Amino acid sequence: MPFTASATLARLPRTPLAYLPTPISPLSNLTRRLGGPELSIKRDDQTGLATGGNKTRKLEFLLGQAVEAGADTLITAGSVQSNHARQTAAAAAQHGLHCHLVLRGQPPEFPNGNLLLDHLLGATIHWTDEAAPYSRTIERVEEELFAAGSHPYIIPYGGSSPHGIMGYVAAMIEYAAQASALGAFDAHVFATSSGGTQAGMLLGAHLAGLGPETRILGISVDRPRDALAADVASLANQGAALLGVDWHIDARDILIDDGYCGGGYAVIGEPEREAIALLARTEGILLDPVYTARAMAGLLDLIRRGAFAATERILFWHTGGVPALFAFPGDLERAL
Repeated sequence: MPFTASATLARLPRTPLAYLPTPISPLSNLTRRLGGPELSIKRDDQTGLATGGNKTRKLEFLLGQAVEAGADTLITAGSVQSNHARQTAAAAAQHGLHCHLVLRGQPPEFPNGNLLLDHLLGATIHWTDEAAPYSRTIERVEEELFAAGSHPYIIPYGGSSPHGIMGYVAAMIEYAAQASALGAFDAHVFATSSGGTQAGMLLGAHLAGLGPETRILGISVDRPRDALAADVASLANQGAALLGVDWHIDARDILIDDGYCGGGYAVIGEPEREAIALLARTEGILLDPVYTARAMAGLLDLIRRGAFAATERILFWHTGGVPALFAFPGDLERAL
């Protein structure tokens, strides 16, 4: 990692939240079931913060900014079963801050999954119409908090900002240290949606000295490839500028497969059900139904179609979200 980038990353405000490094474990049973390639899993579902997930890494840098700015309240947005919202609420509780969550939809009669945890963590929930942009409700909540004498700080959607992606710049540096002992992987596969995780991984891979032969493949859970790639490139390039790194990536060079979006965001189909049941029954590992199950379903299909050689080594990044399993009992019953 270039000295200037390393020094700048170390100087960025950062509040420790995650249990790091997260382990890399072989998926030997699944590998045998599929007949190769050699599969392993990076357990970013074990980062902590009320069952963990990838957003914890981003929140270390975002909460660092909030604390430095003197904030006493965090505001963020997401879906009803948002993993990001739950981890933000947990980070706020851990550091004595208030948390306001703007969630899209209508309050259910009985909160479950991530929403139940949001309540347990003490977050104040604001519901917004599904047709309205999050930003409008966030602005209203921010204005009300300022008027009441609070000092709110807005955490961007999905934690995806130039500062937020530093969590995955650091994650790839962490991976590179692990790979020196375990051996390098030919491809990294994970769920991508707001773009911050993939942007950080791309910049981090460059800084860690991983060559272009290392594929960093995002499986889109809800967005068309071109729009998502443009956001990933923008975030990665802004992150490079933040670190003072002379590096640029073009959206055309970003690997995103949008062929597994199915019926849309949080619509559980047979591929997701199969992925959840298969990993649970071969490895005892639980996937969430919205993100990691869709990414694993994509990986399974790509393997079955011969997109990877049987001799290759693939690392699947488990980005968390297991509490959402309990919000989809009807959809998942058919996987039993």
